[in-house]
Amino acid sequence: MRGTPGLGAAASFRVIQVALLPVGIAAYLWGVPKLLLYSRRTAVSATLLASLYTRYMQHRLGTRPDEPAARLLMVMPNVSTTAFRLETVPTTAGHRLTGYVPRIYRYPYEGEPPARHQQTARTSFYDAALGRHLPVIDQLVILGAGFDTRVYRLPPTGRVRCFEIDLPPTQAFKLRMLKKAGLATHLASYVPADLQAEDWFEKLVGAGFDPARPAFFLWEAVTMYLDRASVEATLRRIAATAPGSVVAFDYFSAEAITSRSPFLRYARAAAAFAGEPLTFGIDNTPPASERSAEFVASFGLRLEEHHNFGAETRRRPSPAGFVTAIVGRPRSSGL
Repeated sequence: MRGTPGLGAAASFRVIQVALLPVGIAAYLWGVPKLLLYSRRTAVSATLLASLYTRYMQHRLGTRPDEPAARLLMVMPNVSTTAFRLETVPTTAGHRLTGYVPRIYRYPYEGEPPARHQQTARTSFYDAALGRHLPVIDQLVILGAGFDTRVYRLPPTGRVRCFEIDLPPTQAFKLRMLKKAGLATHLASYVPADLQAEDWFEKLVGAGFDPARPAFFLWEAVTMYLDRASVEATLRRIAATAPGSVVAFDYFSAEAITSRSPFLRYARAAAAFAGEPLTFGIDNTPPASERSAEFVASFGLRLEEHHNFGAETRRRPSPAGFVTAIVGRPRSSGL
């Protein structure tokens, strides 16, 4: 497998990473306050940078090329480039000296990804789902698009039209940063809308979306920041689009939203400080795949795919999951 040169390289990588870890920790503590304060002051999302960060690292390590993401991250005023470069030193230096890529940045691998690998694993799930459906859809709608760069990965034929929906401040900021990074801004139709406060679908149609044609709705790292009514209303809107349309989304479990584990308590505190509290979770009582099927079916959707993030036992639910669901009637099992 690419990025796994052997046990010796892995061991050497860990030694280098541990030796340089104090540099990375100091840089993290230096850079995060600037990010959170900027978001609190400007209403530009801070949490959406998490996906951009992991894609930058995958690009640097050669596991998922994404030049637009790398260029975009390095021009952002809410990111301290000095702190960021130092923060990544333990991993990039270890990789440069050994050729090893840590497991978190090389999903897919055998077995289910743990919760701490969610950001990179979900990127692989979304990429695979979109690639699987790309031949039969001609519209891509990215809900809560943030700093997503998938429009640059679409086939250059222009057959698939891309729409990006996000809060006006975040979207306006992204467009400024795209121009600053020298990236094209004409490849998508940008639709400023608040999923919780206005009719985003009406605005989407006004921007040229055709509800009668199949579409892929990509909804990455958003549901957990919305209220239940908005999540349910969005899924009902999607379920009313053309048969064959698909929605892909990830979610936290209801238990994770209230968990008292140190990691999740820190995550909730940081998100709340940035003005993006974690609020919505789905019942993930084992087996989670059955709960997800029931959840999407309540809106008229059919579960196509489900993955857990983190281990699931008969008594303990996984903390998060990923779903793709299809618009249309269930497959017939009889004549």
